[in-house]
Amino acid sequence: FLLINHPLDCPVCDQAGECTLQDFSFKYGRGHSRFTDTKVVSPKKNLGDHIYMYSDRCIMCTRCVRFTEEVSATNELMIDSRGDKSTIDIFPGEPINNPLASNVVDLCPVGSLLDKDFLFAQRVWFLKRTAGIDPLTSSGDNIWVEHNQGRVYRIKPRQNMDINTWWITDEVRYGCKFVHSDERLTAPTRREHGMMVDATWTRAYKQAIETIKSAGSTALVVSATLTTEEAYLLVKAVRSISDSVKLFLGPVPTDGKDVEYPNPQAGKAFVQRAEKVPNKNGVRRVLEAMGGFKEFDTFVRNASEFEAVVLTANFPSTWVTDDLVDALDGRKTVLIDTTNSVLCAKADVVLPSSTFAEKAGSYENCDNIMQHFDQAVPCQHDSKSEGQIAMDLIELANGGTLKEHAPGFGAQIVDEQPGQVPGASDSVLLPRGELYDTKVVRERMGAEVESLKIVGDSVHDAAAEELVESDMELIEL
Repeated sequence: FLLINHPLDCPVCDQAGECTLQDFSFKYGRGHSRFTDTKVVSPKKNLGDHIYMYSDRCIMCTRCVRFTEEVSATNELMIDSRGDKSTIDIFPGEPINNPLASNVVDLCPVGSLLDKDFLFAQRVWFLKRTAGIDPLTSSGDNIWVEHNQGRVYRIKPRQNMDINTWWITDEVRYGCKFVHSDERLTAPTRREHGMMVDATWTRAYKQAIETIKSAGSTALVVSATLTTEEAYLLVKAVRSISDSVKLFLGPVPTDGKDVEYPNPQAGKAFVQRAEKVPNKNGVRRVLEAMGGFKEFDTFVRNASEFEAVVLTANFPSTWVTDDLVDALDGRKTVLIDTTNSVLCAKADVVLPSSTFAEKAGSYENCDNIMQHFDQAVPCQHDSKSEGQIAMDLIELANGGTLKEHAPGFGAQIVDEQPGQVPGASDSVLLPRGELYDTKVVRERMGAEVESLKIVGDSVHDAAAEELVESDMELIEL
């Protein structure tokens, strides 16, 4: 019955390879069809900014309709007509654009609802998935980072009944494209004769150390987008260079207020957080344990008290204010960031850092739940994680030397297509000190700072496997 009007679209359908109906048909279906009439052909519908509907694939399970009724409570989807003429549709002029809209694509079991952003982008059997944590808000939502050949193709929710249950917001799902942005910083730069010029990592490190060491006082601004481990290492790195360092927490942008959505099946509400950084609590915990800190506004007001500034960012979009630009006038600045901004032209040294998908670490969410996430793809271009940058600075500040390694060395991932030679694209060797290992760093944190021992003891490791269709059971008839 389910396949009477369902077209044989498997070769071109994005759901192929993860389709429940495909699996059932293979396991229980006949090798040929007994249906001799003409199949009903339905039009493709544009349901919203991110969603297409292929109506002839729909099996009328109504999962999507019930989601908009029971979870998002926005009621954009409805069942139109009756009996065998029933179709899923939106109300005229009311597209499905609520903040949770694209979860209906995950719920659809047959490829009737498709994500415009992923449409025909990649076959799912080529994708690898890595457990991650929402890098854009303070919620700590669990996600899957799905990637192939070093490129992130989509973000999907990962079940965690204590935090995000089964859902994520469209903000998280589509907000991670900055990983492959054209604005990414690709190589270190340094100021020479009043101009910013490309530099090797070793030369950029040495100039950064000279900049900090020659200053009478240094401000270290630690971004709330960094992992807990990176925050700890950066404080250690700058203090290994200078004895006069003041700590500041980076900006914590917010947008509106928290929004709750009913979630009766889970027994708790799903919350879209207004705070747009993933690890304010984790970074704050580190800075407090390392001698205390002041807020970002205090730094902007009092920046003139410092000769040098080490500034970290890693925000997915524009975050620089005019007040910050003015505050950095006359300051020797070492900038560690992922994307190009007006600050790059004002800095003395720019060190390109990696995004959430290119590193491992832990975040502490707004409910003080500490969670670890894994590295999904190698670092893009010649960037490094802030943790690796900090370890390199510590190595050089203590008189050590850096060894040459290929980009992505130690990532512990295999991300090649059949027939591709692993590492064949690694044509440039990067200098690197001791390899940044988050587990080792957490152990050191606990051993060196008693109040940070809780970080190593409380971090939840990412799930190794996904539970698929947990509410369905195969029954032999």
